[in-house]
Amino acid sequence: MEWIDAATAAERLGVKPATLYAYVSRGVLRRRHGEDGRRSFFDAAEVEQLARRGRPRNPPPELVIESAITALGVDRPYYRGIDALDLARRSPFEAVAAWLWDVEEEDALPPWQGDPQGIRAAAEAQKGLPEGLLPLDRFQVITTVLGATDSLRYQLDPASVAATGRRLIAGLVDALPARPTVGAPATRLGRGAQEISAVGSTAASDEPLPGGGSPGGGGAPGGSGGGLLSGGSIAARLWGRLTPRVPDPALLSALQSALVLLADHELAASTLAARVAASAKADPYAVVLTALGVLGGPLHGGASYGAERLLAEVAEPSHASRVITERVRRGERIPGFGHSVYKNGDSRATVLFDILTHAAPGHPALDVAQAVRKELRRRRLPDPNIDFALATLTSLSGMVPGAGEAIFAVARTVGWLAHAMEEYAKGTLLRPRASYIGPPPR
Repeated sequence: MEWIDAATAAERLGVKPATLYAYVSRGVLRRRHGEDGRRSFFDAAEVEQLARRGRPRNPPPELVIESAITALGVDRPYYRGIDALDLARRSPFEAVAAWLWDVEEEDALPPWQGDPQGIRAAAEAQKGLPEGLLPLDRFQVITTVLGATDSLRYQLDPASVAATGRRLIAGLVDALPARPTVGAPATRLGRGAQEISAVGSTAASDEPLPGGGSPGGGGAPGGSGGGLLSGGSIAARLWGRLTPRVPDPALLSALQSALVLLADHELAASTLAARVAASAKADPYAVVLTALGVLGGPLHGGASYGAERLLAEVAEPSHASRVITERVRRGERIPGFGHSVYKNGDSRATVLFDILTHAAPGHPALDVAQAVRKELRRRRLPDPNIDFALATLTSLSGMVPGAGEAIFAVARTVGWLAHAMEEYAKGTLLRPRASYIGPPPR
């Protein structure tokens, strides 16, 4: 069997690459990924047969969007051509945000600051909310208030959107209720904390990003190493809003890695919603608010909350079999397992579990998570995805219910705004058409 690359296949068919991938999604063509996980190859005979037959007649309308932000490989995303798993091991979240936004490197340096007036107003607006409200629900209130108090929100050029993104993300975190620190660190420093440099985001690297600079641990591309996990970083500030425990360096590093792994994921449901809003020239706060409404769905970012509840229900490794059996008997989906894109496993989860294992070896929460994974394997059910790994991080760190969704939302705000920038630059409205299947018009 002869395989040809996407450019050759598109040229033979006389179509754009976006149309070629639309054929793949509709089952008209098959493809396989190259060893690097980024390139696509097509069966030359199948392409030739389609070329002779002609383009599919009257195909259902399909929305295909060209983007230079994130490519999805066989088991992982690539941020502007760079493996997101590598970035999670060696780069601070702020630097990865600047990379995805394609802005100047100095914009990555922490601390990011929200508008004090907006943060005070957002905190005041939450006073009447029900106690125990999940952080994701608070984010919708916070985003609305921050937008209403930001007179620069209508500036839609890339530099202004990036500046708004820094203010917005800082405001989302800083406007959450602070949790008084109590007790000892979430884990005690030991072998795991000493080894985290081998796998965690504190591991330095001199490998440059394309275009210059180094995303190595300890600083932004091309910048100094100070403040990676200082009190000014987004990860450190978010920790204090999600758990009362003293920050443990190894787990704080794991939180930073999780933020990087979740920063973008191509056209996920919330990102598509964000792009539609941005194509209508909605301001960045409205774009994020639109995406937040989608993120909480149980088939998207809300899956981490379901995984948190699963881990809480299991509680002890010996309970895993009974809990999973009961859920399977009721026909329920097991949250945090399987992925619509990564059919053979989500390597983002693998990397985060690796980091957590080194950060807190022997922790009871890891034993529970491992028991659940073992039970799923025994039943030949799908592998864990990033949502389950994220739920394990929140359990290890003693975080509040819904913390996984909050981490997801803070991280993905970077991606939403990166995609918004592309739509602002295009200047055309995303307007898909429906494939009408109702009664004939009269």
